[in-house]
Amino acid sequence: MKLQKIMMTAALAAACVAALAAAPQSDKQPVKSSTGRFGDASGVAPKYQDYLFGIIKEVNQNEVILAKTKFGVDQAFKFNKKTKFTLDGKTSTFDKLKVGEGIYIDVDTDKKTGEPIAKKVISGVDMPSIPAEK
Repeated sequence: MKLQKIMMTAALAAACVAALAAAPQSDKQPVKSSTGRFGDASGVAPKYQDYLFGIIKEVNQNEVILAKTKFGVDQAFKFNKKTKFTLDGKTSTFDKLKVGEGIYIDVDTDKKTGEPIAKKVISGVDMPSIPAEK
């Protein structure tokens, strides 16, 4: 009985090894994104690594609400008189921001209220884009 179990186990192990050896092998490597989305984050606009990226959900003269941030929830950032806006590498204003546009924000916290404040808002062609896959 014991010998029969050993022989059965050996036969099953040999069948498994044979099945793995016969499985097709691929020499293709996974797609490597140059944007850093799935790998090295320094590939995506290294100068904005410390900024928060999000998609504009709402914007008005007092604040911007971002969706799709790293926090996973909509988040509001207040504007103040020191907030600087940049569009296409040039000085801009809040009214040039559009809903659905991706932006980078340099965030600070209000010392009195604890609310997040946008120090710098970057948008436009200076933003990195995902290259077309080959």
